[in-house]
Amino acid sequence: MKLAIVGGGSTYTPELIDGFARLRGVLPLEEIHLVDPDEHRLGLVAGMSQRMLAHAGHPARVVGTTDLVAGVADADAVLIQLRVGGQDARHADETWPHEAGCIGQETTGPGGLAKALRTVPVVLRIAEVVRAHAKPDAWIVDFTNPVGIVTRALLEAGHRAVGLCNVAIGFQRRFASILGVAHEEVELGHVGLNHLTWERSVQVGGRDELPGLLHDRLGDLAADVHLAPALIAQLGVVPSYYLRYYYAHDEVLREQLAEPTRAESVRAIEHELLELYADEAQREKPVALERRGGAFYSEAAIELLAAMRTPGGRSRVVNLRNDGVLPFLPDDHVIEVPAVFRDGGFVAEPVAPLPDDIRGLIAAVAGYERLALDAAISGGRDRVLRALRAHPLVLQHDRAEQLTDLLLAQNAPFLEWAR
Repeated sequence: MKLAIVGGGSTYTPELIDGFARLRGVLPLEEIHLVDPDEHRLGLVAGMSQRMLAHAGHPARVVGTTDLVAGVADADAVLIQLRVGGQDARHADETWPHEAGCIGQETTGPGGLAKALRTVPVVLRIAEVVRAHAKPDAWIVDFTNPVGIVTRALLEAGHRAVGLCNVAIGFQRRFASILGVAHEEVELGHVGLNHLTWERSVQVGGRDELPGLLHDRLGDLAADVHLAPALIAQLGVVPSYYLRYYYAHDEVLREQLAEPTRAESVRAIEHELLELYADEAQREKPVALERRGGAFYSEAAIELLAAMRTPGGRSRVVNLRNDGVLPFLPDDHVIEVPAVFRDGGFVAEPVAPLPDDIRGLIAAVAGYERLALDAAISGGRDRVLRALRAHPLVLQHDRAEQLTDLLLAQNAPFLEWAR
């Protein structure tokens, strides 16, 4: 099997490689092609990746290339994990919204829209190359944020694509640890949009353990997602930590104004990691990679790729077309729920009706996402303004006007129509 990783020069990549080495029986990889325009980073990451595989006795060959066509040619699957504009653009996304009294975050709120505008056109161009040169039945696995918007762009353009996020697998591992069971035994009632999800059940052996967890471990669960225990108790579900940007917006904003950005922290970690990757004596995943983020990233990707080779297995949480699963959303919207791979595609499991507050927030953010994708594909200040005004964290017209000007000023180099 040949796997191409677009954005393969990412410091994340050795996390994937470590997973491939540990789970070699699950995924029969023969070639891993890392595609990245940054030759320096690519060389360091590819060298580190090959040493890791050799040290683990894995036979796969790692190839680093700046040539997208060569990288994806005859690939069985293509994983896209890029960041347009790098950490500099991320730092901007995490700061300029503050001028209008909004949180700065790379996937949620105004910063998330900026990232979508920069990213969607690039990913669609990459996908066309994949369609032309990868194997006819090759899948695109999108790990590029904002995953829901990017995945919908790919699906609307007719690509064989599925979106992947590590939030669900992180919850699965956390619940398994609390309950003292193997993670394979835990199935989640995970529902929502990417980075706007709730865990409604935690099934182990056909029994829902969530009510007991909420009773016995409420404080721990609330601390995990940095939200008030009283809120979790009232909801009766466990929201992802991204819901903190909605449920505790002003608190988060105060924290952001007093602390360095995540981009600044990641930049320092990446510098440390690249120095380690340059050391030819380094043959195992460095401990410092744990501070980079993306917990269980490799397991999520490997489990998904393996599921696509063995149809009819257990469900995996993915981003896919709604197709009536959430009846209050259009069929072509992309949702994040458990799904099973069968008959050549992912089929979502049924979802019980949602309470009004959760349904309302999902519907509102979905409306924003549709306007965001329209702006990303067609451009134009008016489309950006409409998307921002529709976002539940913005709403006010004057604020949306200010944010639109800030967004366009920061992102003009990336947006052909805004130059």
